[in-house]
Amino acid sequence: MMKYLQRLGKSLMLPVACLPVAGILMGLGYLLAPNTMQGGDVEQTIAVILGTFFVQAGGAIINNMSVLFAIGVAVGMAKELDGTPALAGIVAWFVVQTLLGPSFVGVLTGGDVDPAFTKVNNQFIGILCGIIGATCYNRFCTTKLPDFLAFFSGKRSVAIVTAVVSIVFAAILFFVWPLVYNGLVLLGESIISLGAVGAGIYTFLNRLLIPIGMHHALNAVFWFDVAGISDLTKFWSGTGEYGVTGMYMTGFFPVMMFGLPAAALAMYHCAKPGRKKAVMGLLASAAFCSFFTGVTEPLEFAFMFLAPGLYILYALLGGITAAITVMLPIRAGFSFSAGFLDLFFSSQTPLAQNPWMAIVVGLGAAVVYYIVFRVVITKFDLKTPGREDEEEAAPATKEELKGSDKFVAYATKVLEGLGGKDNITVCDNCITRIRVEVKDISVVKDDIIKSAGARGVLRPGKNSVQVIVGPQVQFVVDELKKML
Repeated sequence: MMKYLQRLGKSLMLPVACLPVAGILMGLGYLLAPNTMQGGDVEQTIAVILGTFFVQAGGAIINNMSVLFAIGVAVGMAKELDGTPALAGIVAWFVVQTLLGPSFVGVLTGGDVDPAFTKVNNQFIGILCGIIGATCYNRFCTTKLPDFLAFFSGKRSVAIVTAVVSIVFAAILFFVWPLVYNGLVLLGESIISLGAVGAGIYTFLNRLLIPIGMHHALNAVFWFDVAGISDLTKFWSGTGEYGVTGMYMTGFFPVMMFGLPAAALAMYHCAKPGRKKAVMGLLASAAFCSFFTGVTEPLEFAFMFLAPGLYILYALLGGITAAITVMLPIRAGFSFSAGFLDLFFSSQTPLAQNPWMAIVVGLGAAVVYYIVFRVVITKFDLKTPGREDEEEAAPATKEELKGSDKFVAYATKVLEGLGGKDNITVCDNCITRIRVEVKDISVVKDDIIKSAGARGVLRPGKNSVQVIVGPQVQFVVDELKKML
């Protein structure tokens, strides 16, 4: 199970890599054209036009995250690097979205549509569709049909099978989805009366539900008009109650601007010395994105599947931070996410209450997050980015990793050390290592593999071998797969 979750976590990194640029684009857009967040008529200056352009460009990615997850997970979970799983993933997505869309559900139910079916466009459904696409590919990509149907054999059969499986999946969700969604809505409504404590509980649940994308169900309760709160809408329109409106948004600012970036710094400091350079780009860009724009998924997905216990602790810290922030009292709001840009713009609104105190709370939260993350990671040896167990070996020289011919030589030596192509049944990679399944692990020669420049060789299972390469692993695996 853990191995499967690790593959899923690796697969999620493909679509997640799109998020930082989307957040930065939207942040720049709001900086140039802040009034676009509040709607209405805006004077068309060059800055506004350019800002709106950036907002729309970033929104094209953010607003279609569910589709990106369907495609990315399908590609990442497939046993081969091929475009067919991506096609299967998007087929599953289209089928599910169409069959569970409000218009078609209305036809099936005679006009009555459960509000849950207006929220089927989420990351959780996208991930499930990607898994369906990858599973169908792995199972049916080599299917052989009779001669008169030979055109649809092999990979061409995958999309067809995926469509059929997706119909069955949609039929199951037709009955299950309303229960899941409405259960979350009911939970949200039940904590409204708890004040600051309720805001903390909401923030905790919001973070906890991020991995499956179901936090949007709770958000709809607190931010919009599902239960009459409309925290976000009333805050920006100025129609709410001073000192009350904004309490379900305020607590996110210290977490996203300071707490999570501090956690990223702790993960960087806890990384193995030889891995720090490899993970620095991921953690630094994601931390900046979280602080500036409030987009947190690149950081959260970087460790939530590698260290799920740590992620639960992170969600708990978020809830505590939010409750303290609301109690002080501080009120601020956002229209995109709780980053610096939204804090700056919301501080000018009539319902903002001590908004800049969120920075003071955030600085305190940063210290707590850093200490907690660093202590927990090191004490329990959690496998956060850069902390994978590996056997040290002499690192490859720059000359060894220069040019495509060098990657061919690297892959050739690794293949030899793994016992040849006939000994390999599965070949894949994560951020820094080659992951293979072999028929006979006894013929694997570590010394030969390390002579290629590999930094270590691990045997996590009776038929599993991992070769630690480093950030250049993708190029080595590409050549290795060609040889296979």
